[in-house]
Amino acid sequence: MSNETMLTRRGLFMKLGIMFNGLVATALAVPIVQFLLSSITRGRGNAYLSWVALGPVSEFPEGETRLATFRNPYVMPTDGKTADTACWVRRIAGDQFQVFAVNCAHLGCPVRWFPQSGLFMCPCHGGAYYRDGGRASGPPERGLFEYPYKIENGQITIQAGELPTPGPSAASVGAAYDRPGRA
Repeated sequence: MSNETMLTRRGLFMKLGIMFNGLVATALAVPIVQFLLSSITRGRGNAYLSWVALGPVSEFPEGETRLATFRNPYVMPTDGKTADTACWVRRIAGDQFQVFAVNCAHLGCPVRWFPQSGLFMCPCHGGAYYRDGGRASGPPERGLFEYPYKIENGQITIQAGELPTPGPSAASVGAAYDRPGRA
């Protein structure tokens, strides 16, 4: 054999090293690319706009505030029990409701309803809210966050895919949601 066609030990190890590095790079790149494309490939692009049933209207007596739970429509298989989310449902009169996120507007601690005083109280920093969700005292600078709701076939449903926050929500982009009497 001529020297030109003969593979040296150095050349063999160089080619094996390049091949091994290529395999490792591919093995690392596949999960990274899957993660980056997961929002497109899962088909859940509009899950945050989903309407979720809380229960029949008859379960919420007029003038009372009750805790309700729902399964967040924007979940991963690994979320398990954490995908079950709580909210406070206040029935004002007839088909007029207020549905509050359970989170304090200050740091997100879960608020608790005290019917004796008619206040929602936050155990973390002493935030207090009136029965209509307005700020009463403490560090929160605003009232409780509210979910949009509607009544369908005797069931109260809320748009619950995204946690309400002070800024404009993704659900309200392009479609204004204003409840009468509220700014």
